[in-house]
Amino acid sequence: MKYILVTFASAILLLASCNKTEMNNTNMVEKANDSLPLKSGYSEVNGIKMYYEIYGKGKPLVLIHGGGSTIETSFGRVIPLFAKDRQLICVELQAHGRTGDRDAPLSFEQDADDVAALLKNINVDKADILGFSNGGNTALQIAIRHPQLCDKVVGASVLLKRDGAFPQFWEFMNHGSFEQMPQQYKDAFMKVNPDSIKLMNMYQKCADRMIHFKDFPDEQIKSIQSPVLLINGDRDVATNGHIVAMSKLIPGSRLAIIPGGHGAYIGEITTLRKDYKDSDFIVPIIENFLDDNMK
Repeated sequence: MKYILVTFASAILLLASCNKTEMNNTNMVEKANDSLPLKSGYSEVNGIKMYYEIYGKGKPLVLIHGGGSTIETSFGRVIPLFAKDRQLICVELQAHGRTGDRDAPLSFEQDADDVAALLKNINVDKADILGFSNGGNTALQIAIRHPQLCDKVVGASVLLKRDGAFPQFWEFMNHGSFEQMPQQYKDAFMKVNPDSIKLMNMYQKCADRMIHFKDFPDEQIKSIQSPVLLINGDRDVATNGHIVAMSKLIPGSRLAIIPGGHGAYIGEITTLRKDYKDSDFIVPIIENFLDDNMK
């Protein structure tokens, strides 16, 4: 029961020390410490300032966090692993973490447009995209709305249709409260943006998006042309049957069902084991997909 509550509570939101430069409306901070991003800063995108971090060198891989999360809560454990051979572009979406907000609800479409605008601002013409949970929905919307930007796409723990989760999930969503938001998310937000009003605003906007969740139309899903890998935990928010069905709609997509809960396979903070090891995470599976020359 505790596992279910943590998973559902997580899914309620799912589901400067160096030189400053300016380029393409982007303020950057260069950092020398190898444990920190090579660069971090803000970029003006569609009326808000979007925060992002860049790690490593190589082919660009965009990381898009889950609902209610920050870069750290979704990807903090796997960033050092991916950054060994890739340039990681890690973003925080509207109202999340250090990124600004606009007078509009959250939507996967707007998030996709914001990420696309950021990539244009930092002169990235094409990249692989990895999104987790709500960020996975955003990654697929980038493939739908901005196909020219996408090489390969990884949709991790996505939920694309209401019938893809058990009815109890939506019942929980309709009656969820701020008190049920995982404390790890609250702490992470306040660490980078110590404003309790903005935290509550982020929570409410995330909750509203899921309460009013609308299915991705089949026609949109079928229109995706980028190679796609869908990943799901066998005790995830979306059912395995849902992920299998979605994989059949996306032309030529590939599928991985991994033992564990919502994001345990990448070390997502609410499902992270205290005694975790790097070998617990499926970074090699994802990299094999990204490096495979077959499309």
